[in-house]
Amino acid sequence: MIAEHAMVVLNCDKPASGLYAGDVGAVVHVYSNGAAYEVEFVDGDGTTVACITIDSKDVRTIDRGELLHTRRHEEGTNNPMDRSGGSATS
Repeated sequence: MIAEHAMVVLNCDKPASGLYAGDVGAVVHVYSNGAAYEVEFVDGDGTTVACITIDSKDVRTIDRGELLHTRRHEEGTNNPMDRSGGSATS
């Protein structure tokens, strides 16, 4: 089981949330002994891009020696997100 506050790597694309395999987030809640996780993804200045519930198979811990990289997220996804996945500013 992955602990709360652990850095994790997305294993698959979640295009509806503007997220892609390899994106890094932080676990903010653990469901059902690790069956699923609430993971927050932020951009370079700490603004939340997405906060979504992810099945355990869709995320893994980041390992020692793995390097982080950056990419521009899709236009329009840099809005504060509410927990339902919708934009809090719409």
